[in-house]
Amino acid sequence: MNANNSEPVIVAFCCHYCAYAAADLAGSGRLQYPPNIRIVRSPCTGRLEINFFMKAFEAGADGVLVAGCEEGSCHFKEGNYLAKSRVNTARRLLEEAGLEPERLRMVNVSAAGSQQFAEYVREMVETVTKLGPSPVKKIIRKDANKEQTGAIQ
Repeated sequence: MNANNSEPVIVAFCCHYCAYAAADLAGSGRLQYPPNIRIVRSPCTGRLEINFFMKAFEAGADGVLVAGCEEGSCHFKEGNYLAKSRVNTARRLLEEAGLEPERLRMVNVSAAGSQQFAEYVREMVETVTKLGPSPVKKIIRKDANKEQTGAIQ
């Protein structure tokens, strides 16, 4: 959640060629979708490692959306299939750690799919809003407070 604790923060890793282009087109077309998404452009979702998703949660994200090219249309041949596998592995890790796997999702969208991108963002924000703030934030805040007060564990 942001500073006023009203809206969840979603980090969206978007491939440069399709999903980022769709997000850009959504902005150019003035399509309405929740503003609490932080887009990170990637050359290809296949370049994303599991630790990128986990670091986003550690940094305070309530949810992570991975948006790649449509299946079979990856500019780097099979990058989005690799990303899908990594997202599924990360979802299992989240569940084992006690977090809801729904906080991490992968979608596929074409460069012209601005409406679809906006809908994916709305769905992700709605899902994460229902789940509530990420429990990881509470742990991070506690650790930060201990560091500031000099408490030793």
